[in-house]
Amino acid sequence: MLHPSVNRRTLFCDSGLALATIALNSLLQQDRVCCGEALEPHASLVPHFPSPVKSVIFLFMSGGPGHVDTWDPKPMLTRLDGEPVPAGIVANVPNIPRSGVNSKLMASPFSFQKYGTSGIEVSELLPHTARHVDDLCVIRSLNHRIPVHGPGECVALTGSGLGDRPSLGAWVTYGLGSQARNLPGFVVLSSQETGPAPQRPGWASGFLPARYQGTMFNDRQGLPYSEMPDLYTERDRRQQLDFIHWMNQQHLEQQVHNSELQARIESYELGFRMQMEAPEILDLSSESEQTQQAYGMHEKPTAVFARHCLLARRLVEQGVRFIQLRNGGWDAHGSLKANHIERCRATDQPVAALLQDLKQRGLLDQTLVIWGGEFGRTPTTEGSRTGDARGRDHSPAGYTMWLAGGGIRGGQVIGATDELGYVPVERPLSPHDLHATILHALGIDQHRLAYTHNNRQEIPTVLGGEVIHEAF
Repeated sequence: MLHPSVNRRTLFCDSGLALATIALNSLLQQDRVCCGEALEPHASLVPHFPSPVKSVIFLFMSGGPGHVDTWDPKPMLTRLDGEPVPAGIVANVPNIPRSGVNSKLMASPFSFQKYGTSGIEVSELLPHTARHVDDLCVIRSLNHRIPVHGPGECVALTGSGLGDRPSLGAWVTYGLGSQARNLPGFVVLSSQETGPAPQRPGWASGFLPARYQGTMFNDRQGLPYSEMPDLYTERDRRQQLDFIHWMNQQHLEQQVHNSELQARIESYELGFRMQMEAPEILDLSSESEQTQQAYGMHEKPTAVFARHCLLARRLVEQGVRFIQLRNGGWDAHGSLKANHIERCRATDQPVAALLQDLKQRGLLDQTLVIWGGEFGRTPTTEGSRTGDARGRDHSPAGYTMWLAGGGIRGGQVIGATDELGYVPVERPLSPHDLHATILHALGIDQHRLAYTHNNRQEIPTVLGGEVIHEAF
């Protein structure tokens, strides 16, 4: 029997409101807990299928390394140096800006030779990395259609040129969490030389909760402000943070769901734990002299990137899930020879030392290493420069990246570009395919890793992408 104050009209109104509230709460909970997000932020989650891979190191060469000068030899460029692009090649080049099809062909100033039992050809620019070629899966047929640095970096690292989607590192830490309780699950180190500024979407969380964004480490200090201030004790800091946490929680309870505020609250606690342990992890002086020399820490050209690569290995040992090392300055529109000599001199030895170090410590099988930039460079020269002043424009229509470790079958080449290096003619692959492959290596099914955003189930490869199975 209805209460005297409740008539049929108020009953239906109240019931409708209650059902709407339940539905809204369900949607909000989906946004919060899909794929285990309600767990401790730095908990390690179970992958969709078994995989030995625990961490990713993405060696991102910003600016666009010339693929025909590093990993994709083209003898015909030498024979046709200074000639127009043949009409048969021009007909196959996508109609995108800056393709350089109306410019003169430019021979690579660098020679190539075969390395390892696989006999893969590598440029003389990379003698250290070339010694590890039997551990590398070289993909020579990557391509997309964005010839501009900023959107190109976003495509390479998020899958979209708009910069509005989560970075790959954010998706990985969202899907798998992290084993590093006292460090961020996603760390970024940038050694910017020249050229375009770093693109923040490349390590941002997009529509994912803010806790999954990458933490930028300082180029020289490692993590800024990670040391306890003078005359401050651990007890003082603990009391201060407990009070700040109490105040923040009062404010958070007034919010429906504010992921940025939640991430800020969690960052105080993580910051405290890092103040306790990060200085020791970031102190590379504890590494042996032999290790420091192997990475090139004492040589000026290699010092910065050597520090980053060695720190990446130490972060892997601590359970950090995704480490992105961004090395800028590859944008060689002019003086490509001098530019690529400088850039390879800065990165080749540290990269090779990282591969060797991971292998010796038994970490390579559980660490996926990726090398490459947002695009390659055209087979033609840009403008009217001559001699060593010549450079190349951007070439998203065809370029090279490589993978190593993490279940990857080394000593193989996947895909091929045409005889001049313009476009893929065998096994064309996109950045989305690469992302699907990276996720697969970690035991993540790209179609099952989902997050509800604006009442839509979002996945990392919503714009397409298939696993490159032959890479494994």
